[in-house]
Amino acid sequence: MKNIKIIEVPNEIGAGTRGASLGIEAIRIAALDFMSNFFNNFPVEKIPTENKLLYDPIDTPYAKRIKGLITMYDRISKSVSDTLKDNFFPVVLSGDHSTAGATIAGIKMAKPNSKLGVIWIDAHADLHTPYTTPSGNMHGMPLALSINDDNQECSIHELDAVTKTQWNALKNMGKIAPKVLPEDIVFISLRDYEKEERHLIEKHGMKIITTSEFRRKGAENIIRSIMRYLSDCSDIYVSFDVDSLDSSISKGTGTPVSNGLKEREAEDLISKLMQIRRICCFEITEVNPTLDKENLMAEIAFNILQRSVNALMMH
Repeated sequence: MKNIKIIEVPNEIGAGTRGASLGIEAIRIAALDFMSNFFNNFPVEKIPTENKLLYDPIDTPYAKRIKGLITMYDRISKSVSDTLKDNFFPVVLSGDHSTAGATIAGIKMAKPNSKLGVIWIDAHADLHTPYTTPSGNMHGMPLALSINDDNQECSIHELDAVTKTQWNALKNMGKIAPKVLPEDIVFISLRDYEKEERHLIEKHGMKIITTSEFRRKGAENIIRSIMRYLSDCSDIYVSFDVDSLDSSISKGTGTPVSNGLKEREAEDLISKLMQIRRICCFEITEVNPTLDKENLMAEIAFNILQRSVNALMMH
C-alpha cells in the first residue's frame, strides 16, 4: 500500500486567464459537498505562491512572471523530491500547468538515475518556449523546458538577456537537463497546438493518442500499449489537465477545447493507470472555478482524484 501525500500548489502566474489559484479550494469544497472526509486522510503540504506578482507590470513579455516561477520551481521541486525520498507518493494539485516542470524536476532530483516517462493528458502540448510563444504565458511551456529544447528553428522572438538567463535557470533546475527525453512522453487527447509545437513533436517523433483512438481501443488496451512504449522507463509521472475533457463539461478551465474525453473515460483511464507500479507521481491541474457554474469542473476533478487515490491505496 502506498503512503500518499497531497501537495497543493495554488499558483496561477503561468496562466493567461485569472482564477486557477482557486481551483484547489474548489476541489476541497466539492469534497465537502459530497460529504467526503478525503482531505483528512492524508498529510497535506501547501506551497506558498508568488501570485502577488499578478499585480505588477510584466517585464519579460515572452516569459511572463518567469522570475516568480523560478521561486516556485525551487519550492515545488524540493517538496516533491523530499516527498519521494520519504517514501510517500506525491499527489500534486496545482493551479496552472506551468509548475508541472517543477514536479518533473522534483522527481528527477529524488531519482537522478531513473529514466522518467511522462503521460500528459491534456488538450495542449505545452511545448512552447519564450522563442516561439504566441502569448508569453508560461503554462504553455513546461514540457519544452523539461526536454530542454528551445525550438530555435521556429523562433519568432529575440530574447533579452534577462529572459534568456531565467529560462536557462528553469531548464536546469536541479542541475539536470533534459529531465525527460521527448520520446518518453505520451500525449493523450492532445488536439489543440501550434505549428511550432508540431515541429518539436515531429522532430522527436513524440507519441500522441487521440481522443478517437482512445475511444476506439478502450482504456485497457491504450494503457497496455503505453506501458510497452515506455517499457524502459523505471518511473512514470501522470499529469492530468482538466481541459483534456470535452469542452461540453470542461467549462471551468481557462482553455476548453471540443472533442475531448468524457468524464467517465478520464476517470477510467487514470484510475487504471494508478494501479501500475511504475507510476510515481500524479498531478491534477487547471481547474478554474471563476469560469464555472455550480462548481462542476471541481466536482469532476474531485471524483477523478478520489478514484485515482483509491486505486493507488489498493496497489
